[in-house]
Amino acid sequence: MGKKQIEVGGQAVIEGVMMRGPDNLATAIRRKDKTIEIKKTKFISKTKQNKFLGFPIIRGFASLIEMLIIGLQTLNFSASRAELDWEEENPKKNKKKKSQTREKFEEIVSYIFAFSLAFLLFAFLPYKIAEWMNLGKENVYFNLFAGTIRITFFVLYVWIIGKMKDVKRLFEYHGAEHKSVFAYEADSKLDSDSVQRFKTFHPRCGTSFIFFVLLISILIFSLIDTMVTRFILSGNAPSIFLRLGYHFLLIPFISGISYEVLKLSGRNSEHPLVKLMTAPGLALQRITTQPPDDEQIEVAVIAMKCALNLDVSDYKNLKFIKAKK
Repeated sequence: MGKKQIEVGGQAVIEGVMMRGPDNLATAIRRKDKTIEIKKTKFISKTKQNKFLGFPIIRGFASLIEMLIIGLQTLNFSASRAELDWEEENPKKNKKKKSQTREKFEEIVSYIFAFSLAFLLFAFLPYKIAEWMNLGKENVYFNLFAGTIRITFFVLYVWIIGKMKDVKRLFEYHGAEHKSVFAYEADSKLDSDSVQRFKTFHPRCGTSFIFFVLLISILIFSLIDTMVTRFILSGNAPSIFLRLGYHFLLIPFISGISYEVLKLSGRNSEHPLVKLMTAPGLALQRITTQPPDDEQIEVAVIAMKCALNLDVSDYKNLKFIKAKK
């Protein structure tokens, strides 16, 4: 069985999976009444529409922004379906519907809180701890130590939230997504029994991408800090906020390199060096992916088939939702 050339992938959402094909995005959500709602939209990446955005490294950052936007929109969609299920199960507890202004305000506040927490855990605190260790003048050791702290915080954060019941369900759908992609790439049958035979750890996963970013940033930040110290600050160590400032500006470059490394690893997954490079990300997927049940596999396969314009007429209880223009 040969590996398919068309790349497909996606993400887990609340009680469902979003899949992205060459021309479509498809999200399948299982509702409480066991129906599967499908939202399918046409989608062509900006990296294919714009020649400049399609250049190596640049396409990585463009794709990252694109998928962040799509990911947030898809999560919001799945959350709205979960809210409908809750309202149907608890009609007496339904409160007066919030105004759109209030909903938008609460959404903005939640984003601000999330980004503030991310800045604190993965930027400010690792650098502050490295300074407390008197490593400010040792750029390589500073970034190696801060990077290790950043990775530790990230793994602990994922492990802690993975203990939550709802997040564990999300990780099971993540496992279903990976198994389905593996089955498609291997040209296997896309029924539950066949898909369940595949692994939940995929080298092209977003978890691996994040790990690449964390590892590559240590090298890039160390090189840039050394040049800044020597050629701009006349041997003086940069302050914590100066480091944060220009390190933040380097994120597009680092994410672009990480994207290229991820794509390369996906095409050469059996190479010994690639296996070594992808090992940390695959190990982390032991947390971020969990074994799915057959119903979760079914949802993932339906999402993938819709994203690839494959036939889903054999499935019952499907409901297609018209996407808003």
